[in-house]
Amino acid sequence: MHIVETLLVLVAACIGFALVARRARLPYAVVLVLGGMALAFIPGVPLVELDPQIALAFFLPPLLMASAYRTDWNAFKGNLRPILLLAVGAVLFTALCVAAVAKALIPGLPWAAAIALGAIVAPPDAAAAAAIVNRLRLPRRIVIVLEGESLINDASALVLYRFAVAATLAGTFSLVEAGLSFVALGVGGVAIGWAVGRLAVVAIRRLDDTLLETAMSFVACFASFFAAEFVHVSGVIAVVATGLVLGRAQHGLSARTRRDARTVWEFIEFILNSLIFILIGLQLNGILDRLDAYGAWRLAGLAIVLSLALIVSRFLWVAPAMWLPRMILSIRRRDPMPPWSHMTIISWAGMRGVVSLAAALALPVGFPERDLIVFLAFCAILATLVLQGTTLEWLIRRLGAEEKRRPGMGAPEAAARALVAHAALQEMERRAEDVLSGTIAQDLLPEYRDRVRLLDGINQGAIAAERASRLEHRLHALRAGRARLIRHRDEDGVEEDLLTRLVEELDLEELRLRRLLGAADA
Repeated sequence: MHIVETLLVLVAACIGFALVARRARLPYAVVLVLGGMALAFIPGVPLVELDPQIALAFFLPPLLMASAYRTDWNAFKGNLRPILLLAVGAVLFTALCVAAVAKALIPGLPWAAAIALGAIVAPPDAAAAAAIVNRLRLPRRIVIVLEGESLINDASALVLYRFAVAATLAGTFSLVEAGLSFVALGVGGVAIGWAVGRLAVVAIRRLDDTLLETAMSFVACFASFFAAEFVHVSGVIAVVATGLVLGRAQHGLSARTRRDARTVWEFIEFILNSLIFILIGLQLNGILDRLDAYGAWRLAGLAIVLSLALIVSRFLWVAPAMWLPRMILSIRRRDPMPPWSHMTIISWAGMRGVVSLAAALALPVGFPERDLIVFLAFCAILATLVLQGTTLEWLIRRLGAEEKRRPGMGAPEAAARALVAHAALQEMERRAEDVLSGTIAQDLLPEYRDRVRLLDGINQGAIAAERASRLEHRLHALRAGRARLIRHRDEDGVEEDLLTRLVEELDLEELRLRRLLGAADA
């Protein structure tokens, strides 16, 4: 029961800290880490140890799956070059830079151990950046590149980490072997993830039950991870591949399954992200207890210098990685150089998180300077979350990179909605010509024509006040109907199940009207 009680207390604390973050307009990841650190120093609070295997096997797969599931595959594929340059190139470059600084500051640290430290802190955390980026209206390409990087960078960092740890323990390291193994691990992970994803799609389409279909997506998530790890290929890349396959297949599922699965995954994502960041903060006590032999000033100096090296190395990589490919004329014509503000944002969005801490804690007992490496990894997480996490939103607005929020829908959305409305109207007009069922279809035609007129009005810039008034009338009528239904329940005892179903239908219609009303106000 102790673990259940602890978990419930942590979830309650996560909710409280998330509310504090919202009121203070701070990234909730920062508040959760600082809150966890504060809790760790309260007398009587039990020591909560984060098992690295649980962190990597329990937390990481669903978080990666959720990100991959909602990823736009075409956009991901179209931006594969900058994504790979960050997810692989920036990770390797950052790891080498941090390793060189660590070796200079700690001469007795073996090179392989220094590279292990670099690999631990190299990958930025997806959840930390998403918590800020999703609150703002950034240019779509920045969001795609950052999200795409977060899907792959953990895999490249963990592969380098494993080789560095093995080389430290064995005393030898082969760059060629590491490179070939990296390719093999990646290709193997993609193959297993794709196979599990395709099997899951076939199974989900045969289940015909929303709860079972949603549960199957979780089974696929962990199945791909553990299957890949079992055959010693990249479980992280396998989960990403499975998520991309399921994400592309979701439009073939029922509307209810898509809606409910999205809600469930969003809830899981919030809970796991929140627990991760508060658990990171709670590790501070245990880490400090093992470093009594080190001087406080030396520890502080090492932490500051290595954190600065970590931040600066990303800047040193991003600018050349953006500029050098465009020296090729065909690339420059197809993909002009982005504004320097975009490069600055991508460089600054490098907060570290759970993967770095879990990898540090997973170092074998007896690893050279293990406790110091764990401490430096924690400090890197803390420094990047607090420094970059609290200033990223300010930087984005200072650079003027945030797109202005325009009420209503854009032209592509309005055009897509009009396409649907015209197709539906054409089908209804076809049915109206049927001798047997034409009377019913004729009665429905005004409703479908009205929808077409509304969306065509949005596309053609019709008078907004008139469109808004029509939608407001519909919204008020819908609310009146729902209120009457609820009063009917109280007066005549309507069954709760029936009431729930009817209210759900009215709620969905209200959301549709509100979305169109926003377009009418544009």
